[in-house]
Amino acid sequence: MLRRSITALILLSIAIPVILAGGIYIFLFLGFFIVVASWEYLQMFRAAKSEPSPLILVGGTFALIVTRRYFPEAAEATLTLLVLTAMTVHLLAYERGRELAGTDFAVTVGGFVYLGWVGAYLLDLRELPNGQWWLLFVLPCVWVADSFAYFVGSKFGTHKMTPRLSPKKSWEGYFAGILTGTLFGVAFAQYGPLEFSVLQGALFGLMLSTLTTLGDLGESLLKRQGGVKDSGTFIPGHGGAFDRIDSLIWAAALGVFWIRWFLLK
Repeated sequence: MLRRSITALILLSIAIPVILAGGIYIFLFLGFFIVVASWEYLQMFRAAKSEPSPLILVGGTFALIVTRRYFPEAAEATLTLLVLTAMTVHLLAYERGRELAGTDFAVTVGGFVYLGWVGAYLLDLRELPNGQWWLLFVLPCVWVADSFAYFVGSKFGTHKMTPRLSPKKSWEGYFAGILTGTLFGVAFAQYGPLEFSVLQGALFGLMLSTLTTLGDLGESLLKRQGGVKDSGTFIPGHGGAFDRIDSLIWAAALGVFWIRWFLLK
């Protein structure tokens, strides 16, 4: 626990100035985590006897976050070209004798779409008007909800939420996280630097704390496929990069659309 706490403090001491600075700094910081997570995804599926293309999966993830951030007019073409290239590579693999090449194709495409395309919403969130504050609302809301869900679940959880995917998660912890995330939204709306109502803050926090757990469970699904406990060992006490951004990917994607639809004037 001590090592986990120290690592978390170090990451926060880096993340907050980077979020406030924005620009190339936030791109390099978040982009590094996303690309490392794509490598961990690759290794998890290799452990499950799949053979996704490293170049297309990891390189494609990088290409998508670059184009989404700096060349948005080319992002759609990049995504399409990556899918077609992946199909070409894996059909050639089948001709060379790889019987599960079709599954490998799906794993390759799933990796760069999920981590490259959807993961790029972490960068899009920062590019919104007042994006530094939106990031400092969305990400801490998830962290606070997750932390309270873990604490309440470990102390008082008796009803398992997902016995196969994540046996330690409980309904008690989940609802504690929802309550905490909603209250965080209320507090941020009341005392934060952005102008939106307490009701809007409550609904935003409620949405994030309710749905982002699916990102955590989704990564648990992938780890179960690979038979691994953590996505990697990149972060002492915390596992891999994917372990740290699994819920944040959902939070950023959902957050961007929620802000665009309901909160931007």
